[in-house]
Amino acid sequence: MEAQQRDIQLFLDNYSEVPWEIAGQFEDVQSGGDDDRPQLRAALELVRRTGAELLVAKLDRLSRKVSFIAQLMDDPKVRLRVATMPQADKFQLHIYAALAEQERDFISARTKAALKAAKARGKVLGGLRDTTMKRNAAIQQKATTEARKLLQIIGPMRDAGQTLEAIATALDRMEVATSRGGKWTAKQVSRVLDRRAEAQDSAA
Repeated sequence: MEAQQRDIQLFLDNYSEVPWEIAGQFEDVQSGGDDDRPQLRAALELVRRTGAELLVAKLDRLSRKVSFIAQLMDDPKVRLRVATMPQADKFQLHIYAALAEQERDFISARTKAALKAAKARGKVLGGLRDTTMKRNAAIQQKATTEARKLLQIIGPMRDAGQTLEAIATALDRMEVATSRGGKWTAKQVSRVLDRRAEAQDSAA
């Protein structure tokens, strides 16, 4: 939650029109996979009643279902902004939501298929090996999550025509840390964008 609050404040300080005013703050403890959350309902009611923008830290904190996100974007009374994708328009948000949902479905199917194949070969699942697999999966998931978060910031900036150097400068200004905690360079930004290209090629 602290990281999400930081992302919200970075957006307000660097990308929101001035002067801005916070009409309300809402926090849910349920997963983003649950679209029927009390605080989300309250936030949407406030937005529709007052005309305020709905600002969320990350798109998957709003929902993990592209259908739900698309429905909100079609609602004329809801103006949606995502802190980690400050320059993304409705079309880009829809694409990101669809890609994220597709990736989650693929990972789930791949995991089930791998477990089924291992069981068919007579492999005993569990024990120390299972613990190691879970640890490795957690490490990989963390790396994937960090890369996805970076792409949510860098992707729209690059798509908007900003140079690699300008993006690196913006990331440092927003205090977005590199994997090793150093300063951003154009080369590092390029590597993150290369990951996006690899993911798109794999999807194709």
